[in-house]
Amino acid sequence: MANREELGIIRGARGGDAACQLALGKLYLFGGASLPRSLPTALHWLDRAAGQQQDEAWMLIGSYIPYEQAQHKMPAVLVWYERAYEAGIEQAGLVLAQLVLNGGSVPAVQALQGKALQLLEVSARSGCAEAQWLLAQQPAATVAASSPDLLDNQPAVAQEGASGQQWLARAADNGLAAAQYAVLEQAWNSDPAAYLERALPLSRQLLIGAPIDAEAARNVEWAVLPVQLTLLSRCAELLEARADERDEAQAELLQYRELAAYGGDRQAQLALGLWFARMDGAGRRQTHGIAAANFKRAIRWLTLAGEQGLAEAWFALSRIYLKPEFSQRCVAEAQRYLERAAEMGHSGAQLECGMYAWRNRRTDEQSDVRAAYWLQKAVAQGCREAEAALARVAAVAKPAAWAETVLGSLSRESLESQPLLTARLELACLFGLSRPEALLLDIPAADQGHCLVIDIRASYGRSKRRLVLLRTARERQALDRLVRLFEPYDNSADGIEGNYRQRLYRLKTWAPVAAHVDDLLAA
Repeated sequence: MANREELGIIRGARGGDAACQLALGKLYLFGGASLPRSLPTALHWLDRAAGQQQDEAWMLIGSYIPYEQAQHKMPAVLVWYERAYEAGIEQAGLVLAQLVLNGGSVPAVQALQGKALQLLEVSARSGCAEAQWLLAQQPAATVAASSPDLLDNQPAVAQEGASGQQWLARAADNGLAAAQYAVLEQAWNSDPAAYLERALPLSRQLLIGAPIDAEAARNVEWAVLPVQLTLLSRCAELLEARADERDEAQAELLQYRELAAYGGDRQAQLALGLWFARMDGAGRRQTHGIAAANFKRAIRWLTLAGEQGLAEAWFALSRIYLKPEFSQRCVAEAQRYLERAAEMGHSGAQLECGMYAWRNRRTDEQSDVRAAYWLQKAVAQGCREAEAALARVAAVAKPAAWAETVLGSLSRESLESQPLLTARLELACLFGLSRPEALLLDIPAADQGHCLVIDIRASYGRSKRRLVLLRTARERQALDRLVRLFEPYDNSADGIEGNYRQRLYRLKTWAPVAAHVDDLLAA
C-alpha cells in the first residue's frame, strides 16, 4: 500500500501535474518504498510527462524502457526514442530501430525507416552485436534502398544476400547468442564439420554446472532453452559419426545426449533409446556402444520420442518386442507399435504391416484389403519392395473391351433409358470387369477407398475374389459418382435389378450387339 508521500504524487499525476507524472513514472521504473516495479506503468506516466515538456522523462524512456514494452504504445513513443538517441543514448537508437523495422506501414514509421537503418549501421560498425543482429535480419534490397552506404559502397546486386551474412557473422563473433545459433543453423544444413567446430565451445559451456547424466538431472535444477537442447543433440550426433572410441569422447557424447533427451529433445531421445537397445533404426544389432542392452531404459526413451511424433521410435519399439533376448517379448505388442509407426508415415513399418496382413489373408478375408492399403502407402514413399509386393496383392485397373464395344454401339437416348446398366458398363470399362462381375457386383459394398473388392461368389460360384487398385483421381471421382447412384437400391436378387439371368436378359435386350459379340462377352 502506498505511503502518504506516494499517495500525494499519485493524486497529482492523475490531476495532470507534469512533475508528479515524472515522479510517479520514476517510482514505477525503479520501484518505490511501497510501489512495485512495473515497466508498463512507468512508460505510461513517463510518456504523459514527456508530452508536457519534461525532458528527463523521454531520456528515462530511451535509457530503460525496452522494445518489448515500447511496442505496445506505438507510434506515440517513437518521438521520445528519437530524441533520446539524438541526445547520445545508444540504447534508445536500438529500440527505435526495432520499433521502426517491425512497425508495419504506419506513415510515422515509414518516415523513420532510413534513419533507423543508418543508426543501426553506425552502432553495428562500432561493434554493437545487437545492431549487427538487427541488420542481418533485414533484406539486402531494403537496406540498399534506405541507406546505400550500408553495403560498403558496393552495388546492391553484388551484395544481394551477402550483407546479411556479413553482419550475422560479426554478431556471432561478438558473442550474441541469437546470432551464434542462427549461424549454427545455417552450418547444420550446409557444413556439418563447420557446425561442430562452432558448436563444441558453446556446448561445453552449457555443461558447466550441468548434471552428469539424465538420472542426476532429476534431482537438480537445470534449465536450458530448446535451441540449446538441439545444440547438444546435434553435437552428440556429429561426435558419434566420427567413430571416436576414446573413453572421454564417448563420455562427452553420452552426456550431451542424455541431457538433451532429459530436456525433451526427441531426436536425442530416439538416439539414446537405440543406444540402450544396442541397435540401429532398422532394428539391426550394433556391435559398439553399451556393453549389454538395457531394454527397460531403451523403451523409456523411445516411448518419449514416439509421443513427440517420431515414427522411427515406434518402429524401434516394435523391433525390441520381437527380440528373443527381451524377457517381455510380445508379438501383439510389437504389432501395435508397428501399426502406430505406419500410421505416422514410416515406410518400413507400412511395408511390414502390408506383408503381415497379406500373410494372414487365409484367416481373415479382409486382410488383403489392409495389405493393399499399407503397401500403397509405402509405394507412395518410393519403396521398391512394396511396389513388387503390391503387384501380387492387387491388379491394376485395365479397360474391358466387351463393355467398351457395348457402350460404343448405343445412342445417348438408349444410355439414358437404363442408367443402372450404363453405370455397370462404365464400371467395367474403368476397372476391367468381366460380364458377370459387372452385372452382379454390389458397388457400394465393393468400394474400400483405396481399392475395389470384386467378390460375386455368393451369386456366381465360378468367380474368384480379387482386388483392383484405384490409382488416379479420375477413377476415384467416377467410382464416387457410381456409388451415389446405386446407394438407394438393393443389390440382392430380390431387388430392382433382379437375379443374374434377369440382368443378363435385360442387357441383351437393351443392347442387341451384346448378344452377337460372344468373343468379347465371354464370362
